Amino acid sequence: MLDTIFNHRSIRNYKSDPIAESLLDDILRAGSRASTTGNMQVYSIIVTSDTLLKEKLWEIHFRQNMVKQAPVILTFCADFNRFNIWCRQRKAEPGYDNFLSFITAFIDALLAAQNCALAAEDAGLGICYLGTTTYNADKIIDVLELPEFVVPVTTLVIGYAADDPGLTDRLPVEAVVHPEKYKNYSAADIDRLYLEKESMEQTASLLEINKLETLAQIFAQKRYTKKDNEFFSGKYLEVIRRQGFMK
Repeated sequence: MLDTIFNHRSIRNYKSDPIAESLLDDILRAGSRASTTGNMQVYSIIVTSDTLLKEKLWEIHFRQNMVKQAPVILTFCADFNRFNIWCRQRKAEPGYDNFLSFITAFIDALLAAQNCALAAEDAGLGICYLGTTTYNADKIIDVLELPEFVVPVTTLVIGYAADDPGLTDRLPVEAVVHPEKYKNYSAADIDRLYLEKESMEQTASLLEINKLETLAQIFAQKRYTKKDNEFFSGKYLEVIRRQGFMK
């Protein structure tokens, strides 16, 4: 499993080869074995392979072609709907219409997603997470007919890779690990920890294309801007309210 983790690649081009039902079942069972808050399992996994539904999801996910190429799309949802129904059927009034409960279910969904991702990669499949899930959660809710107390959290594209991209660069482990207590970063620390990333040929190419001075400017001014972050934050908060949390 460590080899699988250390060789993770985000696959964005897929073959049309189907995934065997037994293998998909194993991947989903791996998801169901993930750690979960209080063993409540307050998440759901929507498995989409229907061509027409995938077409609709493709539109929602900013028309990323891997959504149509890959044989299976897994949408992971924070889900207190099932748990609420169970409580009421067992003479217990649920109190999960609040932000903390949403976060609880959000974490459960992400843990299940990573188990599925690891199981898929360990079996020789490619995967890619879609951050666009939270951007257009309201549209996903409509397409997948999600009831109250169910909110999309993340999406996994799963299939057989059509190419073999290189490993994505990562910061040194010391950049993210703090022994015993959090140690804030000095200017010298930042220079050292980001040196390799900033010195890559790919970075130089991006700076030339975008006509910017630093890689940080590409992130802050092009990829994840304040304007977009505030807009999509507002949309997602409204989705959380609409689905019954935040009371």
